[in-house]
Amino acid sequence: MENLKITVAPEITAACPVFSAALMLCDVTNSASKADLWDEMDAAIADFRSSKRLEDINKHPVIFATRQAYKKLGKDPNRYRPSAEALCRRILRDINLYRINTLVDAINLISIKTGYSIGGFDADKIRGSISLGVGRTGERFEAIGRGLLNIEGLPVYRDDLGGIGTPTSDEERTKITDNTSRLLMIINGYSGKEGLTEAVDFSMEVLKRYADGKNFETAVVL
Repeated sequence: MENLKITVAPEITAACPVFSAALMLCDVTNSASKADLWDEMDAAIADFRSSKRLEDINKHPVIFATRQAYKKLGKDPNRYRPSAEALCRRILRDINLYRINTLVDAINLISIKTGYSIGGFDADKIRGSISLGVGRTGERFEAIGRGLLNIEGLPVYRDDLGGIGTPTSDEERTKITDNTSRLLMIINGYSGKEGLTEAVDFSMEVLKRYADGKNFETAVVL
């Protein structure tokens, strides 16, 4: 990838004038799921289950704002749920979360704690610059673990080769693998800038602790 910045299409800012995003690039060491990370994850899940109800998830300011942006772009957020909402619903329905690898598990922990839908990418697989626009009719997008996803009307990040991520799912081509050594995270702030700095600080703390995160570069756009 070229620079730690994104170009945002007018359609996005028209649907969500307060949209902002935090970008983070860092060197990492990925590994199989770690017991100490899952101890923290289990504690976060237990706290979430004791303090939240299923009917309250959509009222979380960050999740609510993301859903509103979907609606304004013409996408049904109940059918194409933002990933943070889907994760929270899974927890409250007592469905166990998958243990994937340290980086994916860490991003899930950050999402649970903050409510943000977060894109996690292998930075070395991204080609050229990144833009955020709206999915087009028939645009090909192979969602991780889901197959082809209809992204028409969804906010979609693209590099020079095509789509890499939406708040609902990321794309297979640029996904995190066991060999990922440079991580790009994009924290989607459809509720605005408030809370993004704290989410970045927490993300850095988690990645340092569990993935030997270092050489951090961060930026907030819009």
